[in-house]
Amino acid sequence: MLKSKLHWKRPLFYLLLPVLLVMVFLGFPLPLAPPPALKPTQEQSETVRKRKGKTARE
Repeated sequence: MLKSKLHWKRPLFYLLLPVLLVMVFLGFPLPLAPPPALKPTQEQSETVRKRKGKTARE
C-alpha cells in the first residue's frame, strides 16, 4: 500500500532537485548578467547674472 502520510522533506527535495541539477552543470553561484551601466546624471547649470555698472563698450 502507498503511504498516505507525507513528510515535508520529500516534496521539498523534489522541488529543489531541478535547481540543484542546474547548479551542478552551471556552477555556483549561478552566472547572471552584470547590471546595466548607469547613465550619468545631467549637470545642473547655474543662472548667469548680469553685472551692473560697467558696460561692454568700456
